[in-house]
Amino acid sequence: MVPGRADADRSRSGDPRDPWYDALASGWGELGGAGAPATVVPPRPAPPQRSTDPADIYLAVQRSDAFQEVRSRYRRFVIPAVVAFSAWYIAYVVAATTAPRLMARPVTGAVNVAMLAGLGQFLSTFLLTWAYARHARLRRDRAALDLRWAVFEQKREQERIQGVER
Repeated sequence: MVPGRADADRSRSGDPRDPWYDALASGWGELGGAGAPATVVPPRPAPPQRSTDPADIYLAVQRSDAFQEVRSRYRRFVIPAVVAFSAWYIAYVVAATTAPRLMARPVTGAVNVAMLAGLGQFLSTFLLTWAYARHARLRRDRAALDLRWAVFEQKREQERIQGVER
């Protein structure tokens, strides 16, 4: 028995022998934004491969609809998040350099606008990190785990075929 490989009678998702398995990261018990778990596009079984090159497995997975859906979900979150955070950071830096009187305006006691904006940078970083981790857990991790298992199974089948041919 090789660790990290699924038996034929075990389910692919949620197998603790998977080296990347994490019960919390699989989205167990959590709901997507609409009150239902995020949908997962199941990977299509790859056609029988004649090539013995392991890279062909990865290229086939990259071309699959399931992989494209995972990448699409990633981009739909990351691109707007990067744009929003970059704009917020640039606005902070520009305001600090071009409007020193505004940034020096006291808010309460020794706390001024610049200090609040600087603390806001830290807060927004932590919030963005939390939102990214939650989005990954609810929208991408289960589909990515299914893709990993598809690759493991294809590699195992390829190794079995190569072992028979020898």
